[in-house]
Amino acid sequence: MIYYTVQIEETGESFRCSPSESLLVGMERLGKKGIPVGCRGGGCGVCKVEITAGTYVKRVMSREYVSAEDEAADRVLACRVRPSSDITLKVLGKMAKNVCRPQEGAPPPVSLWSAAASSNEG
Repeated sequence: MIYYTVQIEETGESFRCSPSESLLVGMERLGKKGIPVGCRGGGCGVCKVEITAGTYVKRVMSREYVSAEDEAADRVLACRVRPSSDITLKVLGKMAKNVCRPQEGAPPPVSLWSAAASSNEG
């Protein structure tokens, strides 16, 4: 079976996703608690993402949550999108809180700004 790599831009985390499953199904395999899955049919809008790289096949989504402008800018619902290449995405809306939360036991994020300032003080 073919699998593509999907990377979450905000965290650098990635997961595998086949062309026969939605990005939301693949994202659930990250094992993060509280990923809102909503209706899984494009009607609730909780799984909104922005595809920043890669190609995908999309299914019908509610215009209440994904406008024509959103769709043209690759802002779509993860439950209605299937990958056709490796993908990089940004998590939007309600889902960002849980998906972009650091994993338990992971080291805290390092601020590149404070690290650069410290090295220049020396």
